[in-house]
Amino acid sequence: MYASTTATDADVAQVGLAVSTVIFTLRADDGFGATDPAPGIWLPLVRRIREPYDGLWALPGGPLGAAQSLADAAASTLETTTSLRPRYLEQLYAFGDLDRSPDERVVSIVYWALVGSEEAKRTLLGQNVRWFPADALPPLAFDHREIVEYALWRLRNKLEYSHIAHAFLGDTFTLTELREVHEAVLQKQLDPANFRRQVESSGLVVATEEQRTGGRHRPARLYRWAQPITRPDLPAARGSASPRTTITTPNPRSQHQELS
Repeated sequence: MYASTTATDADVAQVGLAVSTVIFTLRADDGFGATDPAPGIWLPLVRRIREPYDGLWALPGGPLGAAQSLADAAASTLETTTSLRPRYLEQLYAFGDLDRSPDERVVSIVYWALVGSEEAKRTLLGQNVRWFPADALPPLAFDHREIVEYALWRLRNKLEYSHIAHAFLGDTFTLTELREVHEAVLQKQLDPANFRRQVESSGLVVATEEQRTGGRHRPARLYRWAQPITRPDLPAARGSASPRTTITTPNPRSQHQELS
């Protein structure tokens, strides 16, 4: 005899589905609490104005609409709360632990986005939206600190084998700027000469005839990626035109379902 697997009314609970996004940028301390004046990884947070966790900071997000795709929901929430429409947006994980929300069962599909520092300056800031350094976060609602830590882990690992730094730098960059991205993400100082040799011998970048001028230091040669960066279009959000972005394909993994 086999045990019955038919669900009872008590087993069938309402499950909420939400979409949240971790947004990373590279910027220096502007008085919000970073412990190092060198460029670091920052992310915007939104202060909750209702229970649960009223008054605590949280990742930008909200419930998934019945007529929305996941990518549309992520893009729409970002634009509404921060005015950002990042060119790099990737599915990260599905977080669904039973006790992650005190009021109801909620599964959150989490995206992560990378934006350049100039784009980050255009963020819609206010009393309830602020940028924070990743190494000096305030207390966060739900399991959002765990989500941020996982996103940082993914960023550090992906930096080693992909062109992900392009989202912080733009189409051309100096080797110093590229090194600063690696140092900020990896949280360690890199020897400039060794880094230059490794990058130039990797074949990943190509020197251009242009130079960066106007700073405190002498002009520096600009580089570009040897291969073009492919950025498929992001589904349109709120009826606006789609930016160029990167979206990956779902893939199952581990205790939480990994989506990329």
